[in-house]
Amino acid sequence: MIAPDLNHICTSARQVVALAAEYILVEALKFTPDTIQHKGLNDFVSHVDRNSEGILVEGLKNLIPEAGFFTEEDTLNTGLKEWTWIIDPLDGTTNFIHGIPAYCVSVGLLYNHIPVVGIVHEVTSDNCYYAWKGGGAYLNGSLISCSTVGDLSEGLLATGFPYTDFKNTQAYLETLERCLRSSRGVRRIGSAALDLAYVAEGKFVAFFEQGLKPYDVAGGIVMVEEAGGTVSGFYSGDNALFDGRIVASNGPVHGQLIRLISPDFR
Repeated sequence: MIAPDLNHICTSARQVVALAAEYILVEALKFTPDTIQHKGLNDFVSHVDRNSEGILVEGLKNLIPEAGFFTEEDTLNTGLKEWTWIIDPLDGTTNFIHGIPAYCVSVGLLYNHIPVVGIVHEVTSDNCYYAWKGGGAYLNGSLISCSTVGDLSEGLLATGFPYTDFKNTQAYLETLERCLRSSRGVRRIGSAALDLAYVAEGKFVAFFEQGLKPYDVAGGIVMVEEAGGTVSGFYSGDNALFDGRIVASNGPVHGQLIRLISPDFR
């Protein structure tokens, strides 16, 4: 197929994502916990997640007809193709069901397994972060860039706490203590996609987390990179998209954060 115009694809996809975000915002006003289902320990889903995903699949499938889909709630999963949409219809579901306004819609487009378009739409603020390969990173039409600080001690870090798999809890706590001592503080928002967007915007100097899925980070990886940052796994050879361990930073502090991460996460 002829390579699509990534700028145009991103613009069209943002319109679809905005529809899903609008749906979620309306549902938040009348949501009741009795609709929650459990996929696993501390892993929740509701009709809002599933309906949002339906809106996204229906809107995106015609933008690149040959593209595959990888969706969190299994609305459509074709396996990875040359072009693949990766969808998290409601990142921060636990926040959503508890009425905490930190959740978003996250969509990434892969080309040969590499993120080339990313969109993270923060629902309650209606802030849309987006980027495409070679085009820069944006928030609501304005260019954004990562923080320029050169040391972790000058910035805030973000992370995610273990909530389903606790076998590496001790390694995490050791890493967290080192990070607390080496930075201005550590924040845990509860949405990896928003954490990545905030790194791209310069709010956080870096973010790290383990136990993630591709749909958690696909929308944010290209955003951090296009904002001038660096994305990697915890260890050499890790794939940040598929291996579940990610470090995203402004660049200058990347090595410093990597050195703080316990070797016992393996």
